[in-house]
Amino acid sequence: MAALRIAKSEGLAGLWFRLGAVEHGLTVGVNDEDYARWIELYDRPSVARREALLKAAENFARRPLVSVVMPTFNPDLRHLEEAIRSVQDQIYPNWELCIADDLSTAPGVREALARWAAQDSRIKIVLRTTNGHICAASNSGLEIAEGDYVALLDHDDTLPDHALFYIVEAINRHPDGMIFYTDEDKITDSGIRCQPYFKSDWNYDLFLSHNMVSHLGVYNRRLLVDIGGFREGLHGSQDWDLALRACERISSSQIVHVPRILYHWRIHPQSTSANGQTAKPYAYVAAERALNDHFGRAKIAASAKFIPQLGSFIAVYDLPATLPKVSIIIPTRNGHKHLARCVESILELTTYTNFEILIVDNGSDEAASLAYLDEISVHPYVRLIRDSAPFNYSRINNQAVAQARGELVALVNDDVQVISPDWLSEMVSIALQEGVGAVGAKLYYGNDTVQHAGIVVGVNGIADHVHLRIPRHFPGYFSKAMLIQSFSAVTAACLVVRKSAYQQVGGLDEVNLTVAFNDVDFCLRLMEAGYRNVWTPQAELYHHESLTRGAENTPEKQVRFQAEIKYMQERWATALSHDFAYNPNLDKAHANYTLAWPPAVPVFDPAAGT
Repeated sequence: MAALRIAKSEGLAGLWFRLGAVEHGLTVGVNDEDYARWIELYDRPSVARREALLKAAENFARRPLVSVVMPTFNPDLRHLEEAIRSVQDQIYPNWELCIADDLSTAPGVREALARWAAQDSRIKIVLRTTNGHICAASNSGLEIAEGDYVALLDHDDTLPDHALFYIVEAINRHPDGMIFYTDEDKITDSGIRCQPYFKSDWNYDLFLSHNMVSHLGVYNRRLLVDIGGFREGLHGSQDWDLALRACERISSSQIVHVPRILYHWRIHPQSTSANGQTAKPYAYVAAERALNDHFGRAKIAASAKFIPQLGSFIAVYDLPATLPKVSIIIPTRNGHKHLARCVESILELTTYTNFEILIVDNGSDEAASLAYLDEISVHPYVRLIRDSAPFNYSRINNQAVAQARGELVALVNDDVQVISPDWLSEMVSIALQEGVGAVGAKLYYGNDTVQHAGIVVGVNGIADHVHLRIPRHFPGYFSKAMLIQSFSAVTAACLVVRKSAYQQVGGLDEVNLTVAFNDVDFCLRLMEAGYRNVWTPQAELYHHESLTRGAENTPEKQVRFQAEIKYMQERWATALSHDFAYNPNLDKAHANYTLAWPPAVPVFDPAAGT
């Protein structure tokens, strides 16, 4: 029964992940039992909390009218009543509820709507005379909306009473914000909350895989008017299409994430939240069209590829007709067996054709290694660079980049091994996109568990890998282990970046970070320069980690490592305090998407006043 409940609430990808995590003894993601306890401790309504928020709302400098737009068609009357009451119960008082009924045929719906409107002047009703589906109905609701901002609510979902309060609080903190979105969870027919989605801050690359704006999405009404509201013919993915068109008109800084659960998405057999592919298969057809239309409008040479087992998409970017040269830089010292495995996997499997391999030998003295280096250096794709200076990973790579002939450089450890033949094509296709800095790959340990699926900072001290050690084919938290997305950092064990961007930010730090954290620091400097770093699960390699460098097991290494930690803490204090890709309600001891106890943003913090 538990498996059936998980499948209904989280879909097959969620069931796959949950059961596999239990089997492998992993603690990844939020389970419903912990979430129920978390709600009791940190997200439970109280009289004192409501009074405090009411008082705080009176002190907002801006108190805009928020129009809650709700299209309806043959709703369950009990669910409809709960949805309407959840708006009426809002702590923030300056709202209107704009309900557009799309010619419901179920008995009692229009009578119920008329009663609600008669009882509350803030409820406005449009009774459509034709059935035009959800896009037309939503536009009818927008036509009667008079608010400065528009919040979207489905007729069977609910809002917590503090939802609009925290939206308006965010509006006051970000007066130029045009799109606001929040975290969300699901609610069963019996009122049990489950499956919370604690989202990242704005993450364009993840947004192309699933609609992270969705619930609760709030828009500046002028923006919706400018883009013409909902586009008919996109029903099932109309919210995603709306968000795609809206984000094209504004800057990323005007898209604001409110990291709180402010929307409860109803689970029932007809809802997308229960089983989108079965309940609304047309939604995925509409989503594919919305994404491809977005690529066309934005002049991005890409197409959307649907991943059925995930119910999500990935963006597939076209490579240019003339492939730019990529310089693959591989530092090494002794250990010819793993170097040979790395180089041969690149030469034998890689389908991308325009590359060179620069092997930087940092003082090898083993006969077998020297013999292999002499042998491989005559290969037409390979150049050998000799470096006899003391080991400094940053300096080794910087000097090799200076000698690289490629438009792009790939930093590759000598202990990686190619799995997917199109690994370099995938990484280059993303690295060539406007605004992209470093591109990272999906790396596995030799036992087919995840070694690298992106790096978040401020976790486990300085930084940590997400989804560490989950089995290779597990989808991860909300399928994130299998979706392209932006991160603060990706590992230099396999990293592709344009040479111009690499040199623009000064490459790896040779002075302060000779061994550890140089890739994290490099990626943070790319972000500082306005780039975004992207991780893709479509480039797969094994990483037989630390075969070359070894452990921090000598006094000298430990002193150096502590100095590197100190440098990172001082240089990146602000970045380490909050990573845009990791929700503040999640545990910062490990990057495993488990709950923080307590969360960084509780519903009511008496010390902060809200």
